[in-house]
Amino acid sequence: MEARAYLKYARITPRKVCIVLDLIRGKQVDEAMGILKNTRRGASEYLIKLLASATANAVNYAETHNIADFDKSNLYVSECFVCPGPTLKRGQARGRGGFDRLLKRTSHMTIVVKTKE
Repeated sequence: MEARAYLKYARITPRKVCIVLDLIRGKQVDEAMGILKNTRRGASEYLIKLLASATANAVNYAETHNIADFDKSNLYVSECFVCPGPTLKRGQARGRGGFDRLLKRTSHMTIVVKTKE
């Protein structure tokens, strides 16, 4: 059984998120949550909520479909990835009438949790 959770249009660059996702890929859910809570990166705040949502989705699915042998401790992060979202184009005035473009990037994050066989 698998469950997914998505977070779209998060105002953080995909490059920063990918570094944190590499830490939790393939780990048990409890271990991954511990890693995220002790990681001092901006992306970990988003990913803590996203992992909790994916876990809750799995528990809710098991309850609604009456899966008797479901155990929350058997869940692990099977897939996690980030895709770039739309980029906000902003600017900043520079000297002598110039203009620098600022690109404010967004991310679409996905976490998939599965049960161990």
